[in-house]
Amino acid sequence: MLTFNTILREAGVDPKHVQLVRHQDNRMGRITPYNLWRAGEGRLDTYQQIQSRKVFSVGGLLASFVATPANDTLFVGLYSVDAIGKVSPGTIDPGTGTEPDAHCNYYDIKKDNRLADYVGHLVVDWGTGFRAWVQRAVSKDKNILEIRREVKEEPFPGFPQFCWDIDQITAVPLSWQAVLKAVKGVYLLVCKETGQQYVGSAKGEESLWGRFLQYSNGHGGNVELKRRGKKGYQVSVLEIVNSDHRIEQVEEAWKQKLMSRQFGLNRN
Repeated sequence: MLTFNTILREAGVDPKHVQLVRHQDNRMGRITPYNLWRAGEGRLDTYQQIQSRKVFSVGGLLASFVATPANDTLFVGLYSVDAIGKVSPGTIDPGTGTEPDAHCNYYDIKKDNRLADYVGHLVVDWGTGFRAWVQRAVSKDKNILEIRREVKEEPFPGFPQFCWDIDQITAVPLSWQAVLKAVKGVYLLVCKETGQQYVGSAKGEESLWGRFLQYSNGHGGNVELKRRGKKGYQVSVLEIVNSDHRIEQVEEAWKQKLMSRQFGLNRN
């Protein structure tokens, strides 16, 4: 089977000098590395330059990968690590939109174009050790699973099929986010522990996407959900309603159909 080290050697890169890096971060309130890469403008580059620990070898190379929404390990670039210092005041972490801790390290990293043709196309089998997100290429060669023709995301599945864990809502692909930003409507939260349901709506100036993001704190300001403490919820779309004067009627109809007051989490 073709391996990543074979690709490196064919490009004139010695695997002994390469660290393999798999970026995956689905913590609440953070933009995922995959979405940073899709957004472009060097956001992923800045993200990987900021590190709380000394993890990269100065003078070496990084072969960077991101975890996709489908949990594939996608190659996104080869980089040289030229220097290390401390993060400067005013630096913004693109994953959080805030300044990182002043004690964080800041790597001087530059793109190396020798594997540019594989960026966004090459998928490897990382193996089961996802917690070991930095590995040595020479000792952890990766089998290549796929070299894709096009750089693309899975298309939005449609509102009836859309379903996502709310605690990983920032991992929704950017093109899907754009669809959800364009509409209002009625949505459903289902507790993954009990199966209890909560019917809500996005109305006024708020889109479905804007409302979903508010649940990244676990409750979205809802008194009943806050009372229950930290729980895992799955979110889906019940109905698109872009007319504000109708949305409350539609929301009420869904509460009655699903009996979410009697047996669920709605309290009004």
